[in-house]
Amino acid sequence: MNSTPPTPRRNTFPGSTVFSRGSYSEALRIGEILRKETVGGALLVAAAVIALIWANSPASESYFALRDFKVGYEPWHLDLSLGAWAADGLLAIFFFLVGLELKREFVAGDLRQLNKSIVPVAAAVGGVAVPAVIYAVVNFSSPGTLRGWAIPTATDIAFAVAVLAIIGSHLPSALRIFLLTLAVVDDLIAITIIAFFYSSDIQVAPLLLALIPLAIYAFLAQAYRRFFGRHAAAAWLILLPLGAATWALVHASGIHATVAGVLLGFAIPVIRSQASGGPDAGPGLAEIFEHRFRPISAGVAVPIFAFFSAGVAVGGWAGLGSALADPVALGIILGLVLGKPIGILATTWILTKATRASLDSSFKWIDVFGVALLAGIGFTVSLLVAELSFGHGSLHDDHAKVGILAASLIAALLATAVLRTRNRQYRLAEELEKVDSDNDGVPDVYQQRT
Repeated sequence: MNSTPPTPRRNTFPGSTVFSRGSYSEALRIGEILRKETVGGALLVAAAVIALIWANSPASESYFALRDFKVGYEPWHLDLSLGAWAADGLLAIFFFLVGLELKREFVAGDLRQLNKSIVPVAAAVGGVAVPAVIYAVVNFSSPGTLRGWAIPTATDIAFAVAVLAIIGSHLPSALRIFLLTLAVVDDLIAITIIAFFYSSDIQVAPLLLALIPLAIYAFLAQAYRRFFGRHAAAAWLILLPLGAATWALVHASGIHATVAGVLLGFAIPVIRSQASGGPDAGPGLAEIFEHRFRPISAGVAVPIFAFFSAGVAVGGWAGLGSALADPVALGIILGLVLGKPIGILATTWILTKATRASLDSSFKWIDVFGVALLAGIGFTVSLLVAELSFGHGSLHDDHAKVGILAASLIAALLATAVLRTRNRQYRLAEELEKVDSDNDGVPDVYQQRT
């Protein structure tokens, strides 16, 4: 009888675990980003609450008058309402940060490795596809509302992180990285959808003209990255006018102007030049710009957009019931609350089973489920897509906003119920991540990954 033990099945996945902690430097960077987004999320929620109260108060007419007040230069197609300026202009700053973050992650971050990027990218795709299908099924018999299929596809990282701060959750670094990466890839998919499905009456001439300031902007950013990194004022005086010109021309072309923000972010170099010491000498221009502009995005641009977009006159309990009965709101609620977690969790589970990979030891599947529920908080981009789908201030747009707000609240409450039960385990994992037995500045759990 052959006594040789059977050979264990080898893991066919490029890495042995999914949702791993990654490198220590990446964990620190993600932690800093999430701390800034926590403040931004609190401001976002506050702005939305103020808008809702004002829009449903006796002084509601003043709110809508402010939102619809127009300012700008008509010959350049920039005679826009304040609400439109917030959606088209201020959100371009938000998407500029999205472009910076995406490029950095896939050029110099942990996600440049296939075994670390495939799971969050696939989960993001699943988290977009399933809500879109659910919305389309609910609105299948109504072609007029089917246009809003992309509304429940986006995750609002600032709102989600604000919820984590409120409930005091101590998510392991692996899950924090997964949540941020999921949201960033989600934003990339959303801006792609906006560019291809929500652009109309494309004007070729302004679009081609936009390539001129964009090319000059990219050339200067690449050729003089050290100069712009060391002199903050230079970016405002040189790059900002070029970026504004690109934005204005893209806006005039009929493509949603937030696309310009992503393109401008992609144009910024990630890795330091050899003259500056090379990749190992410190952060590149993309990361420097991220530090400079994230407070503007999270603290100013997104909250102001939320203020002008979240204000909807509900019309009392009867109006609320009517809005929630609309297939638009129903499809959004089901898409975000059910579709998001189903798409993320199912995609992740199938991928791990197909590749025989395992979860990181610091958490369990219930934790992935909690994060997937948290991803059902769709706010900023969902509000934007709702306006693009139905027109600012239309009945379906108002009902869509009610659906987005209701779904985000439900998703936040469900995620809180799940994640709160795991806080004790998260605290233990957090303490483990702080242990540095050899005092080299890197916790022991990261030694094999740094």
